Amino acid sequence: MPYKAVIAGASGLIGSCLLEELLASPQYDEVLVLVRKELPLSHKKLVQVVIDFDNLEKHQSSINGHAVFCCLGSTRKKTPVLAEYRKIDYEYPLQLAQIVVQNRIMQYHLVSALGADPKSTNFYSKMKGETEEVIKKTGIKSLHIYEPSILTGNRKESRPTERFAISLMNLINPLLMGGLIKYRSIAAATVGRAMFKQSLKTEEGIFVHSSESIKLLA
Repeated sequence: MPYKAVIAGASGLIGSCLLEELLASPQYDEVLVLVRKELPLSHKKLVQVVIDFDNLEKHQSSINGHAVFCCLGSTRKKTPVLAEYRKIDYEYPLQLAQIVVQNRIMQYHLVSALGADPKSTNFYSKMKGETEEVIKKTGIKSLHIYEPSILTGNRKESRPTERFAISLMNLINPLLMGGLIKYRSIAAATVGRAMFKQSLKTEEGIFVHSSESIKLLA
């Protein structure tokens, strides 16, 4: 039976790659995206729902199907107010996870980050770790958490510092061996492909995928 997918964050780097995978797949016949503004994209499988994420519960009835993918995320530059930053990276993913449980959706796929740790002294890593931990406790039947390293791909917005970091990583990736392999950069398209492929599996439980294991899954 064909599946229905729901994506939050489909306009982002990973989310847009995942969307391409789902729209091209014969396994999914509907892909619903939750967006702040409509994407400049038309496809027979695509359904766009423009929402205010502060009122996510108003759209609970639309959030159903086989799998929900959360690719939400921001940066300190785009969201300098820490309370707003936490909304996007902690509160919205958690609210979405709670809806997954309430609507008895089988799978939830969460994009986190390398180094996520609720005990970290780094705000970003600590928040990502706290998000993972609280979502693990919601009771989702099949929870997949992805922890990619620095992402490569074509972003819509300009990020000079990130472009420099990616160029640098391309030079040092081959030098990262052994325990340092996990720090190698990873293509956003690889993460999207791995998320899609994992959604076709039926295992129940909590699965945390490191950056290097994501490459193998794709």
